[in-house]
Amino acid sequence: MIRPILSTSTPSLTVTPASALALVAGDMDNVDKVIADRLSSGVPLVGQVAQYIISAGGKRLRPVILLLTCGALNYHQDSKFSMAAVVEFIHTATLLHDDVVDESTLRRGRPTANENFGNPASVLVGDFLYSRAFQMMVEAGSMRIMQVLADATNVIAEGEVLQLMNMHNAALDEEAYLRVIRSKTAKLFEASSRLAAILADAPTETENACAEYGQALGTAFQVIDDVLDYEGNAAEMGKNLGDDLREGKATLPLILAMQRGTSAQRELVQQAIETGSVDQLNRVITIVRETGALEGSRQAAIGEAQRAIDAVQILPNGAYKDALIALASQLIERRT
Repeated sequence: MIRPILSTSTPSLTVTPASALALVAGDMDNVDKVIADRLSSGVPLVGQVAQYIISAGGKRLRPVILLLTCGALNYHQDSKFSMAAVVEFIHTATLLHDDVVDESTLRRGRPTANENFGNPASVLVGDFLYSRAFQMMVEAGSMRIMQVLADATNVIAEGEVLQLMNMHNAALDEEAYLRVIRSKTAKLFEASSRLAAILADAPTETENACAEYGQALGTAFQVIDDVLDYEGNAAEMGKNLGDDLREGKATLPLILAMQRGTSAQRELVQQAIETGSVDQLNRVITIVRETGALEGSRQAAIGEAQRAIDAVQILPNGAYKDALIALASQLIERRT
């Protein structure tokens, strides 16, 4: 049984992830308008591929975090819409490239862009989204914003390479795993919340706390995502179960399973990672569950979510702060 996360400032029980999102629903409509406007291109295929992946939906957590943090810091200028669109463009570009590298065929319940349009189009449109994001950064007229986003995209790229280097590496430990996901996934969460503090001209202490919130939330999000590859429902998740194993990724559930299992269990999981075979997927799932690796991974996510909640205590009390806390506290309960 997963224990609830408590904090020194627990939000009202009426605050849920849905109500948290409702707080910025109007802002997200404005962000969508910016996205639609900036996707325009003289090359039809560019807009077609970009629109295909962006219109697939998703949680839009990165722009939501930016907008909620702006609200908590009482920043209401329209530039937040452009910055939210920028982080969504960067995220979408990484998805296009990721699916090519991972040879993925399904995302959010439908064929990936590379499955529909081919690898070359996906890579090149990902490049377009990166370059469009940087055009929009320049328009913001802030070297600080450019520095944060340029650093973030560089770290994300390093994380992708780290993950590639660690494919089929059954010797990967928890520390190395965390380094990958904090680079590859959590860095853009961190940048999103930091950008809000920069826009609001918040003190350095507040900016760093916002950044820590984003990093911790992003880390928890990825750990839970990795758990769901062995625990989730394919129809609900919109992706194939066992994809991580097929790609030879030693994620936290597998790392803990090898640490806690018998020598025979450890050998089976190790072989599955090294070969990328899903022939024994059902047995691997059984081992992950029997060794308590799923619960151990969820506990790790709980620790990161608590770190996010602790970091956000510095923000002024109010609905937006409560919403940020609610997102973190409910994250570990996600099943899709």
